[in-house]
Amino acid sequence: MRLTIVGCSGSVPGPASPASCYLVEAGGHQMLLDLGNGALGALYSHANPYAIDAVLLSHLHADHCFDLASLYVARYYHPDGPFPHIPVYGPPGTDERIARAYGMETTEEIHKAFTFVEWSEDAHYDIGPLHVTVRKVAHPVPCFAMRVEHEGRSLVYSGDTGPTEALVTLAQGADLLLCESSFVEGDDNDADLHLTGREAGDHAQRAGVDRLLLTHIPPWRDRDRALSEATPAFDGSVELAQPGASYDV
Repeated sequence: MRLTIVGCSGSVPGPASPASCYLVEAGGHQMLLDLGNGALGALYSHANPYAIDAVLLSHLHADHCFDLASLYVARYYHPDGPFPHIPVYGPPGTDERIARAYGMETTEEIHKAFTFVEWSEDAHYDIGPLHVTVRKVAHPVPCFAMRVEHEGRSLVYSGDTGPTEALVTLAQGADLLLCESSFVEGDDNDADLHLTGREAGDHAQRAGVDRLLLTHIPPWRDRDRALSEATPAFDGSVELAQPGASYDV
């Protein structure tokens, strides 16, 4: 598999990156993990938005899903369109959330571009040549971490989460853990919301993953601090996700 960081800014788009969006390619299949605000424009630099095969949403906060409304416009109103439906996997109510974001009174219009599939706890999905397993993690709204597997290789994306054994279990033995690191140690951090760098490293260590890639760091945080907190907690390779960078898994 190949992972490309389309956007990795946490909570809001930042000066150097859109909000969360990750392109996964394998076996001729292209899918997006999240499509946060600002990400569709950046996607054009890495892939043809009209050739995306599926969109997988971890949860329905704006920084993870709002550019699905823009993708609807691009696919449905393009002069060469409307393009064929593609599946959108997400929590229950994804179609209603995106329809409201666009200003639609019903979900009828959004269904003209997408076929919606609801995540189920601990369920397995075959999406093209990729095998996906999801597990609910600790966040104020329903949020699903994802494990993507292809030909013996595995990528786990945390979504947004506070500390949780569910992520450790899902990430067991993964080749790469793409893990949020929004908080810093020493702050009065809310429970069940986000991870610090140290907590991300601890989850990676207990899961026995090979590589840790830190993401979802808000523009008001020091990215290097997240890295410095995570490094002592994890014995493997740890890096900061870089906008526009690609990683072989």
